[in-house]
Amino acid sequence: MRIAIISDIHGNPIALDAVLEHINGAVDQYLFLGDYAAIGFDPAGVLERITALPDAIFIRGNTDRYIVTGERPSPQPKAVFENPELLPVVMGIDAEFVWAKGYLAATGWLDWLADLPLDHRLTLPNGARLLAVHTAPGRDEGDGFHIDMSDEELATMVKDSRADIVTVGHYHRPLERMVDGIHCINAASVSNPQPGDRRASYVTIDANADSYAVNFHRVDYDYQAVIDSLYRVRHPVADYIAAFWNNP
Repeated sequence: MRIAIISDIHGNPIALDAVLEHINGAVDQYLFLGDYAAIGFDPAGVLERITALPDAIFIRGNTDRYIVTGERPSPQPKAVFENPELLPVVMGIDAEFVWAKGYLAATGWLDWLADLPLDHRLTLPNGARLLAVHTAPGRDEGDGFHIDMSDEELATMVKDSRADIVTVGHYHRPLERMVDGIHCINAASVSNPQPGDRRASYVTIDANADSYAVNFHRVDYDYQAVIDSLYRVRHPVADYIAAFWNNP
């Protein structure tokens, strides 16, 4: 059994196509960990591609929820009253999610996004219990698995997970660590990379009746085409998103 774990596509079908081409259908199941549409140039194009895949499972990310509910990440609008310099930031955040919601409403995807579950559990052939969630057990935002965490902090986060493997996205950097017998995996992101590596990231798990193996993959793609597309569609925060690739 081979599972592809993919997270944080962020409305970027160019990066997604590169990942899917790299996989070349050589998996038994796709497990998507959220943040599909917001903060990118083609929210609907991403959803069309991933929902056409066979044996695909989807959970929500925090930005998927923001699109549907109208909730927003920090800083919240009320923070502007204490610090007026935050006004452009708050306005930019709202413009992004309003734009993405309008795009998905016009293309008929809001109900699909609204129905996504928080997490998914499955059992590998060797009996290992896997929990897939966007950020950390029990939540889709806030602190998640990242490279600066201590083992003690990570162990506290997963101790009640009722899983042998916990796989997440959210932080756009890969992580693999074993804490208190729980295998913690961050698949990083397909799009909107953190400085240091602009390539798309995903994970595969190869499992049989005796064991499983985790492999991280990095995939190159046309970054300039992504940047050009942001400006072509006149994305309201194109400069902000383009900076993910302009500051490698």
